[in-house]
Amino acid sequence: MEWMDLLKALILGFVEGMTEFAPVSSTGHLIIVDDMWLKSQEFLGKYPANTFKIVIQLGSILAVVVVFWKRLFSLIGLYKIEGQETNKNFNLLHVIVGMLPAVVLGFAFKDLIDDHLFGVETVIYALVAGAILMIAADKFGPRVPKVNSLDEITYIQAFKVGLVQCLSLWPGFSRSGATISGGVLFGLSHRTAADFTFIMAVPIMIGASLVSVLKNLDTLSMDYLSFYAVGFISAFIFALISIRFFLKLIAKVKLTPFAIYRLILAAILSVIVFL
Repeated sequence: MEWMDLLKALILGFVEGMTEFAPVSSTGHLIIVDDMWLKSQEFLGKYPANTFKIVIQLGSILAVVVVFWKRLFSLIGLYKIEGQETNKNFNLLHVIVGMLPAVVLGFAFKDLIDDHLFGVETVIYALVAGAILMIAADKFGPRVPKVNSLDEITYIQAFKVGLVQCLSLWPGFSRSGATISGGVLFGLSHRTAADFTFIMAVPIMIGASLVSVLKNLDTLSMDYLSFYAVGFISAFIFALISIRFFLKLIAKVKLTPFAIYRLILAAILSVIVFL
């Protein structure tokens, strides 16, 4: 195992961890890094690329579990949050209702998405479209949010947010960008929408990872353990940093600064790709 390979695993883990839960699209950034910088289709030729991406995504998922463990454990009855009445607060059904639209559409159109929407050009369009939605959420969302905690979210609001989450099936759009924007437009505060987004991401990402693992069982090998370990640990550490920082930041700056970043990135990529 060459040290340069481990460095590239560290870099890809960094990109995954720092962008998975910020509204800038981790998939988009990984595609960009893969295709335009590390050229990791060649680099990962000696390592199973799909398996590696599953591993670093699991690192990001673990970071969410660490940050939201009380809420997550309360959903499955392993922890009691003081002062909560189970039948009147945020529960597992909210998560299921929010997940359902994207899960159904994801299974229905997976092949179409894989064949036609993974590429730098489509990511550019998604970066712009997502930025427009985020700016619209800040501009047209209620000035005074109706929902300021997870326990105030209704099932109808959870479902509506889930419908907007379907936009994130387009690589580059961003799951958190879509769901936070949808939440804000439907009356949730930015922080509450972010909390809901992160909690809802755990079962979605675990499910997607398990499906990918089953499809790539033949590529699992202990020969790549150190490479995968570096990527996993990198993604976990940087996702942990990113989540904690983002949750403090989102209530103060809202979504527009992230939208501006997306537009700048899309402009730079457009110059590189189209000129």
